[in-house]
Amino acid sequence: MRKKRWQLMVGVGLVVLSAVFYFLHYVIFRDTHHIFLYLIGDIAFVFIEVLLVTLIIHELLNQREKQARFQKLNMVIGIFFSELGTKLLKLLSARDPDLEKITEELLAKDGWSEKNVSRLGEQFNRYNYGLEIQYEDLSQLKDLLRDKKDFLLRLLENPSILEHESFTDVLRAVFHLAEELDYREDIERLPTSDRTHLVGDMKRVYKFLAHQWLFHMAYLKSNHPYLFSLAIRMNPFDRNASPIVKES
Repeated sequence: MRKKRWQLMVGVGLVVLSAVFYFLHYVIFRDTHHIFLYLIGDIAFVFIEVLLVTLIIHELLNQREKQARFQKLNMVIGIFFSELGTKLLKLLSARDPDLEKITEELLAKDGWSEKNVSRLGEQFNRYNYGLEIQYEDLSQLKDLLRDKKDFLLRLLENPSILEHESFTDVLRAVFHLAEELDYREDIERLPTSDRTHLVGDMKRVYKFLAHQWLFHMAYLKSNHPYLFSLAIRMNPFDRNASPIVKES
């Protein structure tokens, strides 16, 4: 309220000052024709100024700011995959009995063209994301997420994360799975109902993470080929790629 009152007072003050100087001009020169000539000309130019400043310059600056935020956000996503995402995806995909259905194009030399990425996105949408999980997998996953809990919390402190809805969904799913696993102390003596529930949570993480990885790889391919080259050599869907998670 005080801020609005201050703005109103400044606005009124500026209008009064303008009127005072126009009055002084009239008192000194007695030339109303000259006053109204420039007054109307200045008012007419205001609309051009609004067009230039508000609609063009402001939009250009806004686009530049969005691009800068987009670059920073993708840096954060890249750090997430380096620290946790690729390891987690590797662990989950290793327990996917139908993995070969989505790996053929991912491993093809021309599989990362814009057209193929779009087709892969549709294929990922239709994919079942089945998992055959053993108790030792749950224990390994629990340890991995517990070790990275502080890292995940720091990610959430980044305000730019909220601007990326799909990545926010990934973090929510991972946090939920981490909480579910941490809640269960004796992971090797779970009843069937608990195990089924956890597999459902893991499938949700698997799906969200796979989509995010696909589009992050496409971003790296277009913008940072040297980073893409490293990331694709550790392809979590390629069972012959560089080992990231030690499998049981």
